[in-house]
Amino acid sequence: MGATVELVVVHNISLPPGEFGGPHVAELFTNSLDPQGHPYFEEIADLRVSAHFLIRRDGHVIQFVSTKDMAWHAGVSQWRNREKCNEFSLGIELEGTDTHLYTQEQYARLEEIILKCRTAHPDIEEDAIVGHSDIAPGRKTDPGESFDWQELQTRLGVELLPRS
Repeated sequence: MGATVELVVVHNISLPPGEFGGPHVAELFTNSLDPQGHPYFEEIADLRVSAHFLIRRDGHVIQFVSTKDMAWHAGVSQWRNREKCNEFSLGIELEGTDTHLYTQEQYARLEEIILKCRTAHPDIEEDAIVGHSDIAPGRKTDPGESFDWQELQTRLGVELLPRS
């Protein structure tokens, strides 16, 4: 990665949009998504994106990128007056949408991953956990209104960024 890891970014993803399960998210993150597999896939065929982790609806975790390496999850982004959040953050994708409630299994795995990442990367401050929408406002909305920030705060025992 080069830079010190200081931030955790929570995202959501489903492929095709609103559909859960299946291999398509993993295919997207490994640049093997078949553009002919679904009409929506043609729109995103040229994307080269990744995340450090994906947490499925049942809590199953897939790691795509080492936390020592940069993943392409944040895009054009800014946090605490620093741009290019990919360079100093870890991306965790939750299988879901802005409007589908996340599962307790997902919150449990998210808590575990964050705690392990903080141990491995001690420069991640307790409150340095944000949504994609926090670092790319107006451009991104995830993890969305269905994400329970209070649940995550309670699990981690910290106060996170205030949200409207």
